[in-house]
Amino acid sequence: MFESATAYAVLPASDLDRARRYWVGITGAEPEMSMEDEAFFLRIGGIRVLIYRSEFAGTAENTALGIESADLERDLELLRERGVEFNQYDLPGLTTVDGVAEVDGTRTAWFTDSEGNIIAIGDRVEAG
Repeated sequence: MFESATAYAVLPASDLDRARRYWVGITGAEPEMSMEDEAFFLRIGGIRVLIYRSEFAGTAENTALGIESADLERDLELLRERGVEFNQYDLPGLTTVDGVAEVDGTRTAWFTDSEGNIIAIGDRVEAG
C-alpha cells in the first residue's frame, strides 16, 4: 500500500518564529520549505520534520521525536555547545546520569525543544 510513499515527522509549535530559530540554531540547517506563517519543513537526520503552528504545542508528556545517532558522544557535546540542556529522569527502570540513560545496551538522552516537545537522541538501534 505505501511502497512508494514517504513519511515525515510532525512537531507542533506555539511560536513558529521561536521554533524556527531554535531548530536552525541547533541543527545548522535552514528550512527546506515554508508555508507562510503556518509551518515549515526541516530535514533532521535524513527525515523531513514538519513544524507547524498549534495551540497544543508542549502538551504531550511523551517523546515526540526520536533521533538515532551514529556518534552519540559527539552529538551530545555539539547540542550542549548550542545551548541544549538534557532532561534528568529518576524513574523506575530509567535513571539518567548526566542526562543519559542506558537501557539494554542502548544509550538515550532527552531534551525539550523551545515549544515544549520532548525529543530523544540515542545510539543507533540496529534492526534485528
